Amino acid sequence: MKIDTKCVQAGYEPKNGEPRVLPLYQSTTYYYETPEQLAHLFDSPKCGHIYSRISNPTVAAFEEKITALEGGIGAMACSSGQAATLFTVLTVANAGDNIISFSTIYGGTFNLFAVTLKKFGIETRFVTPETPDSEIEKLIDAKTKLIFGETIANPAMTVLDFERCSALAEKHGVLFVVDNTLATPVLVRPLSLGADVVVHSTTKYLDGHAACVGGVIVDGGKFKFLGNPRYQDFYTPDESYHGVVYTEEGGAAAFILKARMQYMRDIGAIMAPFNAYLTNLGTETLHLRMARHSENGLLAAKTLKAHRNVEFVLYPGLEGDKNHALAKKYFSGGYSGMVVFGIKGGRENAVKFIKNLKLFKQVTHIADARSCVLHPASTTHRQLSAEQLAAAGITDGMVRLSCGIEAGEDIAADIISALDNI
Repeated sequence: MKIDTKCVQAGYEPKNGEPRVLPLYQSTTYYYETPEQLAHLFDSPKCGHIYSRISNPTVAAFEEKITALEGGIGAMACSSGQAATLFTVLTVANAGDNIISFSTIYGGTFNLFAVTLKKFGIETRFVTPETPDSEIEKLIDAKTKLIFGETIANPAMTVLDFERCSALAEKHGVLFVVDNTLATPVLVRPLSLGADVVVHSTTKYLDGHAACVGGVIVDGGKFKFLGNPRYQDFYTPDESYHGVVYTEEGGAAAFILKARMQYMRDIGAIMAPFNAYLTNLGTETLHLRMARHSENGLLAAKTLKAHRNVEFVLYPGLEGDKNHALAKKYFSGGYSGMVVFGIKGGRENAVKFIKNLKLFKQVTHIADARSCVLHPASTTHRQLSAEQLAAAGITDGMVRLSCGIEAGEDIAADIISALDNI
């Protein structure tokens, strides 16, 4: 099936006489007739549901849909995008290990990597998109467990060079992880471009209506853990779970099985069944919405580019944008709905612009059906130092727009009016 059809149909297949729409299974527990049946699940956890801290039928159907959309082998839905990213790291990294990450990532993820992971004894070695391969390779050692990047960096708007990153990861036998939140599988499918694992904040485009928080991890199933000295935890017995060996029990899906049976089991940051139900509904129109988001994003970028009060515009769909060539190489069907630009006059005029807007609402959010706006330096990236802001590509006068699915003419008119009245 084409991805448009998968958005609507994948994940849930009703049997004769069953509901056509994915049911909401609002239950914590699952009944089994015999002790032997339940005991078997503790040896083979992929054969059924034990407890909703670990898995749930509604959540599982949503996971199957995202697996199909991304072209993976399995998925695990989490309570937030941050939880999905954390679980991805913890599944492969222990105290004393390190990861490589681009510094141009979302501020919350930057803080998770730079501050919180450090408390776990996991070091993050940051690089910029301009860092030469030779310098990145100097940072990779026997304790390096993954390379992390965003398809579209939030809010730096840099486009990930999949070919370059996957080659580096493959050369050193390191997992390549991509946050595909802002592109979605409708526009880019990282697993087909060399990524091994994909994460999403489902709170954004997958839900699409600002109705529920969530995250998801998708396992590509192609990474070879067995025999790789970096990942001995995958092919040695896990004594915390009856001595299971994940490469034996999970096969190609060893990563997602380990993530669920170690970290979801112990921490329990699973997506709530109702959130999975709502997000699944959102994905049914994802292909339609991404086309409009992309159309409005390009219109907004062109409108900004032509205005006298605008210093610069960052949008990979613009010809002349430094990321346009990469975006054309990897994207299909549009370039998403986020546009970042700088206002002449710095923070003071950025504040005036935001106050002048009528259609765009200031919220801590992006990738919604409704258009929204934010000033990154004073909000999402407020905790970063001046040096870290510069490394993330964020200036004082930078404004982040998320173009919704309203009429493009109304979006452009609101932008022009707010700029004209600074």
